Amino acid sequence: MKLAFSTLGVPGLPIADVVRLAVTHGYHGVELRAHPEEPVHPGIDAAERADVAAEFKAAGVEILGLAGYARVAAPGDDGPVLDEIRQLLDLARDLGAPFIRVFPGAELGGEGGQHVDEADAVAARRLGTAAEEAADHGVRILLETHDSHRTGADAIRVLGQVGHRNVGSLWDVMHTWLGGEQPSESYAALAPFLGYVQVKDIASADDTTPLPLGAGVLPLAECVELLSRKDWDGWLCWEYEKRWYEEAAPLPGLLGAGREHLGRLLNDAA
Repeated sequence: MKLAFSTLGVPGLPIADVVRLAVTHGYHGVELRAHPEEPVHPGIDAAERADVAAEFKAAGVEILGLAGYARVAAPGDDGPVLDEIRQLLDLARDLGAPFIRVFPGAELGGEGGQHVDEADAVAARRLGTAAEEAADHGVRILLETHDSHRTGADAIRVLGQVGHRNVGSLWDVMHTWLGGEQPSESYAALAPFLGYVQVKDIASADDTTPLPLGAGVLPLAECVELLSRKDWDGWLCWEYEKRWYEEAAPLPGLLGAGREHLGRLLNDAA
C-alpha cells in the first residue's frame, strides 16, 4: 500500500512546503484540500495548475486526489452541485489527480427534512450524471463515508444505484466506526467501489480532536490487517483535521512518527 497525508492537517501551507514534507517523511502522495483557503482550488488558472503539477512530478510525489466539498445528496437543484463537481474534475484532470472527493450532505429527518430514499436517489442521480464526464477526464468521483451517509451500508445504497466504474467510495475509518460498523462490515460493503482509505485517530466517540496515529481508539491495526489480508493494494491517507481543531498539535512534527506507525502496521499485517 502507498501512504499519503491530507493538506487538511497543514491548512494554507504553500505547495513547495507540502511537497518538502512529503519527501522528508517518506510519503508517496498528498491529498489536496480543494478550497479557496488553500493554494490549490478550482479558481486557480492554467499556469498555476501546470506549476503545481510540475512541482509534485519533479519531487516524485503523487497528487492522490482533491478533497472537494460538493454535497451530492443535499436538497435543492442539481445544477450548482454538478457545476461544483465539474470544476473539481477539470482541476483533477489538469493536475493528474486520479480521484476527487465528494460528501453526501443530505438533510435527513425533522420537519421538512429529506427521506432517506429521496436523498439516496438524489445523490445517485447526480453522481450518475457526472460519471461520464469523470470517465472522459480519467478521474474517479469518490463518495466519502461522512455526515448523513457515514457507514459503508449507507454509501452502497447510493453507489449500487449508480453502477459506474468512475464513481466509487472513500472509506473514512472514523466515520464508519462512529456509525457502529466493524471494519470487516465496512470493507465488505465498500470493497467493490473502494478508491482509497482515510486513516486518523481520536480519543473517543465524544472527543474527535485529532491525535497522532496509534494514540487513540480507532481500529487502525484491524483495518490495515484486513486490507492486507484481502490483498488490497491502494492508498492509505492520513487525514489529520488540524483545520477544525486549533488546539491539536501541528502535523509537521507528527508526520515522521505517523509514517513509522503505518509502516509497522503494514509489516505486522504482511
